[in-house]
Amino acid sequence: MRVLGLSSGTSHDAIDVALVDFRLDGDVLVGELCHAEHVPYPDHLRAQLIAALPPNATDLGAVCRLDTGIGQAFATAAWRAVRAAGPVDVVCSHGQTLYHWTEDGEVLGTLQLGQPAWISERLGVPVVSDVRAADVAAGGQGAPLVSLLDLLLLRGLPGPVGALNLGGIANLTVVADPPVAFDIGPANALLDAACRQLTGKAFDRDGRLAAAGLVHPGLLAGLMAEPYYARRPPKTTGKELFHDAYLAAHIEAFPDLTPEDLMSTLATLTAMTVVDAVRSHGIATLAVSGGGTENPELMKRITKRLPGVEVLRSDAYRVPSDAKEAIAFALIGWFTAHGLPGTIAACTGAAGERVLGRISPPAGGTLVLPEVVEKAPRSVRFAG
Repeated sequence: MRVLGLSSGTSHDAIDVALVDFRLDGDVLVGELCHAEHVPYPDHLRAQLIAALPPNATDLGAVCRLDTGIGQAFATAAWRAVRAAGPVDVVCSHGQTLYHWTEDGEVLGTLQLGQPAWISERLGVPVVSDVRAADVAAGGQGAPLVSLLDLLLLRGLPGPVGALNLGGIANLTVVADPPVAFDIGPANALLDAACRQLTGKAFDRDGRLAAAGLVHPGLLAGLMAEPYYARRPPKTTGKELFHDAYLAAHIEAFPDLTPEDLMSTLATLTAMTVVDAVRSHGIATLAVSGGGTENPELMKRITKRLPGVEVLRSDAYRVPSDAKEAIAFALIGWFTAHGLPGTIAACTGAAGERVLGRISPPAGGTLVLPEVVEKAPRSVRFAG
């Protein structure tokens, strides 16, 4: 089955696309990555999205326009993939998270935009979407859903093994018995927010600003005092907490802070929170993915604080670090199409495992799904 995974994370800069051809070989699911790319949001759509994200106020008109615009952008990205790599059997679209509603550590609701009907209309195939809601309804955090891929990919390796994703938010999966997964805190979220404010650029390329600065002890101490870090997993966070106004509130007491010192302090904040999480679970091997892997200064600050831990990119397991999230949603799409739960209850805190998402039928056609698989694969490996 050829499954197209689509996602856009907390950096909300582009649509990540991965087309994976899956086949079941006994209890092993074998995947071949046929196509992967990043399709930037149109500038006007990204500006509308940023304007609607917390802590900004928005209205239902803006939400409707975003749901339509993001759905159309995802449909265009899906069509690009099909033209480049051939037809698909099903699409799994995560969409774009606009709001993840948490109170006192409990997730009460979640909202991902990107109307899937635009994709099914454009491609004429079933579309799995709204993949977090079932886990939330079952009492889970609705995240991190990438733990399904992490556990199937890394299970059986000498451990403990951890999978770290450095997107806008950093998340960690601990491959153990029982497994653990949670959002650590900001990876690039605050770094990118600061860079936009200071330079007008989307991110600090190669961590050059951070490398040129010094860590400000007072600011770092204030940032590290964030209560979220002390909460026990499972837990999740996002731009609802770590947004531009959050950063502004922390730096207003330091008017003489240089741009370089601010970026250096934020890079060390990410490194320290990541390292604390990795150390607390005794991880011996750490597979890293996400946009943060392209920041050599950030990676240096993480690895130098983890002596004795083997730190490598997920590419070592034939999962490109910049395509892992989209591959994870392609995997969830395969599980949903075959009637299998796509969550790990121990990782999200849900009452049980759930089949994820809702399925939009193909435009102008009949909804036909494969036979239900009685037993889920025990592992996944990627060929090529």
